[in-house]
Amino acid sequence: MMFTKTRVKDLMIPLSDYATVTSSATLLEAMRALENENKKHGDHPYRHRAVLVLNPKGAVVGKVSQVDMMRALEPNYQKMGSEIDLSRFEFSSAFISATVKQFNLWERPLKEIRKSLKNIKVVDVMYTPADHQRVKENDSLTMAIHQIVMGQHQSLLVTKGRKVVGILRSTDVFNALYNQMEMDKAS
Repeated sequence: MMFTKTRVKDLMIPLSDYATVTSSATLLEAMRALENENKKHGDHPYRHRAVLVLNPKGAVVGKVSQVDMMRALEPNYQKMGSEIDLSRFEFSSAFISATVKQFNLWERPLKEIRKSLKNIKVVDVMYTPADHQRVKENDSLTMAIHQIVMGQHQSLLVTKGRKVVGILRSTDVFNALYNQMEMDKAS
């Protein structure tokens, strides 16, 4: 299988080609950076889904996903509590509707939400990826696949030494895996 010889760096998106903002940016600036980076790729179906946050020296200190951004736009999500990871549970549409009503989610007009964007700092929304969300640039794709599957990650930060040099998206790994299987089928 080609994945034992292919390295993470062969499929990663270099940091220079990924949406980034500084740690002093606002959420609006992060949203714009993400959209601007995606516009560069036109109709490409696999758009970036996060922004990397850089410290003043240019080192990656955090990540803000589209879901993080949407959560930050509605402050009433904080009332629900963040200590429980609800992503593993399946809820009925009735439960979801009741929760939206109970916590008054998304009742403010978008105009009001947009005004609040300049007051939300990206450092208050970002999270710092843990070690299990990082992979070395010279690791094999089999190692990366294992980390993606076991951690259910959409992407992994790619490191060279202690420095983050890129991002490996599960979509790109899946596409490479599929394309290799198709090539193997033909031979």
